[in-house]
Amino acid sequence: MACVLEAPLRMSVLSEVTASSRHYVDRLFDLDPQKVLQGVIDMKNAVIGNNKQKANLIVLGAVPSLKVSTRKEFSCWRSSGIVKWKGLMNGGNWLLYLLQQETSSTELRTECAVVLGSLAMGTENNVKSLLDCHIIPALLQGLLSPDLKFIEACLRCLRTIFISPVTPEDLLYTVRMQALKCFSVLAFENPQVSMTLVNVSVDGELLPQIFVKMLQRDKPIEMQLTSAKCLTSMCRAGAIRTDDSCIVLKTLPCLVRMCSKERLLEERVEGAETLAYLIETDVELQRIASITDHLIVMLADYFKYPSSVSAITDIKRLDHDLKHAHELRQAAFKLYASLGANDEDIRKKIIETENMMDRIVNGLSESSIKVRLAAVRCLHSLSRSVQQLRTSFQDHAVWKPLMKVLQNAPNEILVVASSTLCNLLLEFSPSKEPILESGAIELLCSLTQSENLALRVNGIWALMNMAFQAEQKIKSDILRGLSTEQLFQLLSDSDVNVLMKTLGLLRNLLSTRPHIDHIMSTHGKQIMQAVTLILEGEHNIEVKEQTLCILANIADGTTAKELIMTNDDILQKIKYYMSHSNAKLQLAAMFCISNLIWNEEEGSQERQDKLRDMGIVDILHKLSQSSDPNLCDKAKTALQQYLA
Repeated sequence: MACVLEAPLRMSVLSEVTASSRHYVDRLFDLDPQKVLQGVIDMKNAVIGNNKQKANLIVLGAVPSLKVSTRKEFSCWRSSGIVKWKGLMNGGNWLLYLLQQETSSTELRTECAVVLGSLAMGTENNVKSLLDCHIIPALLQGLLSPDLKFIEACLRCLRTIFISPVTPEDLLYTVRMQALKCFSVLAFENPQVSMTLVNVSVDGELLPQIFVKMLQRDKPIEMQLTSAKCLTSMCRAGAIRTDDSCIVLKTLPCLVRMCSKERLLEERVEGAETLAYLIETDVELQRIASITDHLIVMLADYFKYPSSVSAITDIKRLDHDLKHAHELRQAAFKLYASLGANDEDIRKKIIETENMMDRIVNGLSESSIKVRLAAVRCLHSLSRSVQQLRTSFQDHAVWKPLMKVLQNAPNEILVVASSTLCNLLLEFSPSKEPILESGAIELLCSLTQSENLALRVNGIWALMNMAFQAEQKIKSDILRGLSTEQLFQLLSDSDVNVLMKTLGLLRNLLSTRPHIDHIMSTHGKQIMQAVTLILEGEHNIEVKEQTLCILANIADGTTAKELIMTNDDILQKIKYYMSHSNAKLQLAAMFCISNLIWNEEEGSQERQDKLRDMGIVDILHKLSQSSDPNLCDKAKTALQQYLA
């Protein structure tokens, strides 16, 4: 059973091959793995410093330009010293085949890589033969191994091939780009890897410095972009400071350049999205980016695709623009969101950009989920502006499409949209009233029941904002929509943010005396029970302070305060917190006492007497000597109520 070699070897060449050389190659095909390993080790020792032996081994078939599908299909027979194969070899040469097989031991794969590296150190023809066998992909695949010795052997072989003058420049560029992309992915949101990479030195030069050189304008655009992504990932991971010159003077300007009209559409998309990520959390980088190369105005061009066409010759361009139009709008919205995250002046410039609010409103109803999400993020960023909430947001009635988005959207969009709604429900927002009239309470109450934590937080947060200085009817509607059962569920939520926002909601509901008395007359028992549970539980200082503030509000009611005075357990807890080691809790507890003993109110004398009998006055005398001025003043004010 014979098969044909791809390139028959000349007998004149074969005649020069020594019997010992054939012996090394023959052992590669043994069925005993240990004999194969020993054969490779012997081959390694034989080729060290011996270029003729290296050439012989390549000629013999250690590195033939053959292809084999599986080892089972491999069979050989020898005739006149010529090795022939049945089947075709899918992976280059036999050494490469052994190197790539998962069934090969790590030791065998390592020794194969060492031999290949040694062969590459021979003549330029050796390197050409290795390249013809597609050695580069095989070695790069080896870098994914968990074994460090094998990785080192692959890297050494790669280095030998790359420094050879016969290695094509385009191959070197391709590998360099793959390495850059690998670094970018590895460093993304990975502080440990980023801190390692930032200290890597190559020929005396740190890796970030090498990346900076690749940002230069004379480098290929792909290289500039990928290097900028590497530095961005390392910066966001905390390995490079945001005020480092390589970020401020090199990376950021490079990414802004990528957003210009001169760049391809796909390059503009990647540049804008990377820049958005770079500046997302840093106020100073946002400010610098906003004044670099008219970036805010430049981004407006992202919304002008696809461009109008009239000639049949422009159909290809139209098709290209259509494919990238969604990506461009998404990238622009993302970058605008990052730019406007903190600075009021930047937000103003963004909103004043050509048709910006109309573009955001249109983006909220786009067919692409990614564009809708980016548009909502942009709206959320701009909604942090008090001035814009009162003007542009009202002029364009952005609450309408936002409410529509909230009716039926994936959780990813719901989270950002509900965060935006929280801002639109702030007391000074003109959108608050029409949002209330559109049925927002029912929607927000349903969000508080979501399994998604962020949605629960946003739902209760929005209700808290809605309840601030609201009419009694709205407060009653909120309590009715939540139900007592759901309120208790939120107050027992394991997440402290949900608990704090729920307490904030209760505090806003229990404001102004008529509202306090009305709510406590209908929900007093449940609220007092919840307060007791929280004060008895293992909660942080902020949670207990907020709970005591709720008690202080209840104590300010006309009839509601009796729910405290008739609850000895609550009174003892207030007394306990007056003597607590934390001044914030002491102060909050004293607000409760002050509201209970205020002598201008009916029944104050009886309340004062009961609290005196509990020892409250003695505690007030001690606190009046406190070194904390707030505690001291509050205690003295309370004592005056007893003297009046």
